[in-house]
Amino acid sequence: MLRKLLPILCLASAAAAEPNQYTAAELKEDFEALYAGLEAAHYDLYAHRPGDEYDALFACMLAGLDAPMSRQEASVRFQQFAAYGDVAHSRIDYDRSTFEAYRDRGGKQLPVYIRIVDGRAYVHSNYSGNDNLPAGSEILALNGRPMPEWLERTARHLSADTPYIAHSLLEFMFPMYLWQEIGPVERFEFEILDSNGENRTVTVAALSRDEIRKYSETDDAFFSLDSVSREARMLDGDVAYLRPGPFYNVENPESMWEPARFVEFIDESFEMFIDRGAEVLLIDLRDNPGGDASFSDPMIAWFADRPFKFASTFSIRSSAAARASNQARLDANPGATGPSVFFEEHYSTVPYGETFEFPLPDAQPREGRQFEGEVYVLIDRHSYSNTVTVAAIIQDYGFGTILGEKTSDMATTYGAMETFSLPNTGIVVGFPKAHIVRPSGDRKTDGVTPDVAIRSPIAPTRHDVVLERALEVVGLARP
Repeated sequence: MLRKLLPILCLASAAAAEPNQYTAAELKEDFEALYAGLEAAHYDLYAHRPGDEYDALFACMLAGLDAPMSRQEASVRFQQFAAYGDVAHSRIDYDRSTFEAYRDRGGKQLPVYIRIVDGRAYVHSNYSGNDNLPAGSEILALNGRPMPEWLERTARHLSADTPYIAHSLLEFMFPMYLWQEIGPVERFEFEILDSNGENRTVTVAALSRDEIRKYSETDDAFFSLDSVSREARMLDGDVAYLRPGPFYNVENPESMWEPARFVEFIDESFEMFIDRGAEVLLIDLRDNPGGDASFSDPMIAWFADRPFKFASTFSIRSSAAARASNQARLDANPGATGPSVFFEEHYSTVPYGETFEFPLPDAQPREGRQFEGEVYVLIDRHSYSNTVTVAAIIQDYGFGTILGEKTSDMATTYGAMETFSLPNTGIVVGFPKAHIVRPSGDRKTDGVTPDVAIRSPIAPTRHDVVLERALEVVGLARP
C-alpha cells in the first residue's frame, strides 16, 4: 500500500497560481513543525498508519519542498500529509477562495458531478449540455486514466477516516479537486458504461460557472433534499413525519448555538403529533449537517424511555497545543464555566502525552407528556457530525429503528478538534484531542449501519423514492 501511495502523495498539484512568498527553508521548517505538532497533540496519530510509513512519507515530501511557494500552495501540500492518517479531524482546511476567484474570472471546470458507490464512480449530474453522458452511467476512465486513479488523486486532499467518507465528500467537490490536480483544461474525455451495458467515449467541454448554471436550471424537475429546512406534518393514517433540519440555529447565524427557537419547534411538533393520534414517527436525518446536543437531546427526550448520553467514553489527550487552544477560549470568555474550565484543570495536572476522562452527564427523558409510539430514523451517507450521534443514540439505546444508508461519518471517532499554527506561514492545523466511543461501547471507527437498508439512487429522480420506500418499511413493520 505504501509503495502505491507515496508516488501519489509526493506528486505536486498543478492548479495553484499565486505569487511565491515563502522560501524553501521556511517551508521545510513549517513542515517539520507540522509533523512534530501532530505527533505531540493528536490523540493517536498512528491509529491507522504506522510510524515508519509516516516517516517515509515525511522524508519524501520534505525533499520535494525545494522551491518557494505561496501560503495557499503550502496549505495544499501540507494537507496531504495531515490527511494521510485517515482521521477526519486531522486537517488543514482548504481555502476555496482560490477556486472561486478562478471561476469569478470566467475559469472553466468539469461540468459533471459524480456519485460513488462501492468505489465505482457514476454520472450523477451532467451540466455539460451533452446528452450522450446520461446520469447513471458508470465512469470507467477520464482523460485516458482509470477512474479509480482519479478518485485516489483527488481524495488525497481530504481528511477522512475511510474511503467511504472521502467518496461521500468528493460527490460535492470532485470538480474542484480535479482542477486542483490538473489545472484548467479545455475538454474532458469520458469512457463510460451506459445503462445498456455498452462502452462509449464521450467528450464534454469545460464550462464556466454561468454556463453550468444555464444547464443546471433543468434540475428543477428532479427531487432534491433541502439540508436546512425544518418540517413537521402528518402523513396518511397515523404516521408523523419530522425533518428537524440542522441541529443549530440556522435561522439566526449570529446566535448559532442558541437552541430556544429550535426546541420550541420540536415541542410544538410533538404536541401536534400526539394531538392528532400519531402512532408512528419517522424522523428524516438525510443530508443533515449536524450540530450540537443542546438541540438534538430535547428531540430525543420526547421518546426516550431512560437516561441517555452521546458516548460511552470521552477520553482527552493532554498536550501543550490542546491547552493553548483551550486557554484562548477561556481568555475570550472571562468567568466562563463548563468544559473549558474542566479541561484546564486537567491540562495543568495531567502530564502531556497522557489521557484523562471527561465525565458525560446523562440527558433525561422529558417529564410529563411523551411520544409513546414507534420511532423510525432515516439516514444516508450525507448525514454528518451530530446527526450520526443522534442515530447512534437511538440505535444503541433501542429508542427506535434506523433506516436508510450507512453514514459515512463516524459514530466512534477521533474528534473534539483543536488547532495550532505553523511558525512561518501561519497555516492553521486541526487535530483531534479526544477519542469518543459511541454509547454501545463499540470502539471500531465506523459509521451507523441501518437496521433496514434503503439504498439511495445513483441518478436524480423526480420524486423522493427513498422516503417512499421508508414508508413501505414502516407499514410492513407494523402489526
